[in-house]
Amino acid sequence: MSEWVDACSVDDIETEDVIRFDHGGKTYAIYRSPDDEWFCTDGLCSHEQVHLADGLVMDYVIECPKHNGQFDYRNGEAMRAPVCVNLGTYPAKAEDGRVLVQVA
Repeated sequence: MSEWVDACSVDDIETEDVIRFDHGGKTYAIYRSPDDEWFCTDGLCSHEQVHLADGLVMDYVIECPKHNGQFDYRNGEAMRAPVCVNLGTYPAKAEDGRVLVQVA
């Protein structure tokens, strides 16, 4: 069953940025979009298992810091080689100044 987990303060993530969030033995990446929306994906690149929180966020795209593969963080879609496997995505929202993510 999925539960909403308090991940961080909304002030911890600037617009068009990403942070790492570890929970339950798994790493996630939490994003704040240009439109001030919140998103969460798997935290490791599906190509080389590098932490995506060390990557570059541009609009709705996260670029892996190792080989520059790109994902659309809204839906996890792999967009540019060498990545070819999509990321898992998880619901995220801001509530009372906190970012909550729904994880298993």
